[in-house]
Amino acid sequence: MTNHVDQEELAMFRESVIKALEAEVKPHYEAWEKSGIVPRELWNTLGNASLLCVDVPEDCGGIGAPFQFSVVVGEEMARMGFGALSTNVMVHSDIVAPYLSHIGNEAQRQQWLPKMVSGEAVGAIAMTEPGAGSDLQAMRTSAVKDGDDYILNGSKTFITNGQHADMVIVAAKTDPKAGARGISLFLVDTSLPGFSKGRNLDKIGQHSGDTSELFFSDMRIPSSALLGEEGQGFMYLMRELPRERLVIGALGVAAARGSLDLTIAYAQERVLFGQKLSQLQNTRFEIARMETDYRINKAFVDQCIREYEDGKLDAPTASMAKYSATEMQCRVADGCLQLFGGYGYTTEYPISRNFIDARVQRIYGGTSEVMKEIIARSVLGR
Repeated sequence: MTNHVDQEELAMFRESVIKALEAEVKPHYEAWEKSGIVPRELWNTLGNASLLCVDVPEDCGGIGAPFQFSVVVGEEMARMGFGALSTNVMVHSDIVAPYLSHIGNEAQRQQWLPKMVSGEAVGAIAMTEPGAGSDLQAMRTSAVKDGDDYILNGSKTFITNGQHADMVIVAAKTDPKAGARGISLFLVDTSLPGFSKGRNLDKIGQHSGDTSELFFSDMRIPSSALLGEEGQGFMYLMRELPRERLVIGALGVAAARGSLDLTIAYAQERVLFGQKLSQLQNTRFEIARMETDYRINKAFVDQCIREYEDGKLDAPTASMAKYSATEMQCRVADGCLQLFGGYGYTTEYPISRNFIDARVQRIYGGTSEVMKEIIARSVLGR
């Protein structure tokens, strides 16, 4: 691992994360999954437990920990089977907060980051539209300059944290004729008039994950809400996407570890044809295959984390991490569920949730197909 991260400190932090999740999340998670959303207060609880935006600098209310500490929070949520929560927190801490840290001015950072660290403000990012997913240049949401303000119109969909969000980074077209160069980013305060949210979307997995449609109708936002420079939004998105994709890969690796741990324990208890499931050759070979798959991906993701911390992680390599780790997560979840037999298909066994929660990992943050195109371009050109 990197020299600049104290592994003992990291291990101690991991223990404290596990303790906090066992106390504050584990007893309630099943109920939240059934109700289809986590309570808003959970964000304040996570903030009090120092589990939000841990790598935000101290002058903005954070503890200024290295990036790996932020990864650990998401990893433990994913490993413990809290797939939806790991996604919600990843968006808040590992996507929205870095945009502010890296691109925001001092006033913007002081306005939002301390509140995001404490859980007083929940962050979301709105890129995807009903007709524009991975193809960001096709977006139609517009921000038109009007005196000292911008008038925002349009809609976004599949927005993680959309129901609870207090601030949304919105990608909008400020110059419709300029293609990618006409996109700008705005820090939108959701308490302002003209903002509304649709229903919490009903999904096949990650049930307690808050995922919404958002609407902006003649919404007047001050020009001080512009994040960075006008017309640079697409460039900022491209610059920040590697971290998002890397963290999604790290969550995939950790979730696969959780699935394997559940399955290994079950195989050593379950008796079939007079012997333990773990003694049957098929079980042994399947576990061997999946454990190998897991370890190869973990080694690669760990390498990418080191590269990111050293400022050397490029977009194609981050795409490889996301593509490979999430595909592996789905293979492992599927193989593990199979070893549980009929019980694996019942909701009372956590492996079933791991299976359905895994599926979206190959879609959000850029689909596996888009990842393959980015990788191919780096190898073969356009």
